[in-house]
Amino acid sequence: MKELGIKRNFLAIEKEYSSYDNSEIVVISAPLEKTVSYGKGTSKGPEEILEASHYVEFYDEEQNRELCFEKGICTLEPLNLQKLSVEKCLDKIHEEVAKHIDAGKFVVTLGGEHSLSTAPIFAHYERFPNLSILHIDAHSDLRADYEGSKYSHASIMARVAEFTTNIVQVGIRAQCREESEFRKEKGIKTFYAREIKLGMYGDNWQELVAKNLSENVYISFDIDGFDPSLVPATGTPEPGGLFWDETMNLLKIVGLEKNIVGFDVVELAPNKFNPSSNFVAAKLVYKMLNYAFINR
Repeated sequence: MKELGIKRNFLAIEKEYSSYDNSEIVVISAPLEKTVSYGKGTSKGPEEILEASHYVEFYDEEQNRELCFEKGICTLEPLNLQKLSVEKCLDKIHEEVAKHIDAGKFVVTLGGEHSLSTAPIFAHYERFPNLSILHIDAHSDLRADYEGSKYSHASIMARVAEFTTNIVQVGIRAQCREESEFRKEKGIKTFYAREIKLGMYGDNWQELVAKNLSENVYISFDIDGFDPSLVPATGTPEPGGLFWDETMNLLKIVGLEKNIVGFDVVELAPNKFNPSSNFVAAKLVYKMLNYAFINR
């Protein structure tokens, strides 16, 4: 288990605050890219998020704290997934995440394509009772399989639904008929982006989302949940997405009212034309940590 130093770790923080023993938070990089179907480059996502994080401020003005120095954030060497099948990759990610949860760490997983999320979600599901999944995404990812693979990024939530249907989706604006029918059949609550924009869930839709979540919450955040004007560097930049402040309000409310036990941020596909996307993803990770620890 190799820790990344100040030149490569999340936020570029000194060893005093980023060693494994001194940190309550562990960041795992899972550069998985095996089933992408449109824009490529998700394997570079974790590396670029870490690099961009060096320009994110330590101080969170909203909470008047420097969480990284209070809690410690250890960033581990990226997992080597290149020569493994998708199934073997998921096994490896699951084993890694489970090990650190059992060591008492709060685990953040950086992707990589969304198919990887099954592994950390299941690891948390095994260890936290009454767990619900907050799934932020442009796509519902409920296909039984896609392009011949049941482990596709387009099937991640269908795989999760095999062990829990306690899933709340936010920002969805692209799905096939079968996914819509599957969602209704399994009772998966979906807050469609268009309906949010039209006010169909009211002005405090974030509170309504939180009310549909159970006590413990794992968040799987596909970066394409954001509107592409905010994050264009993603595989399928669907128009009509979520914006920054409304999303932060949601995450803050969930942090205040529930117990966020872990999360992943996936599907950043870095490119030289949109470097700002990397910074937005990095800032998102730190804001999510601040909200997860808002009561701790």
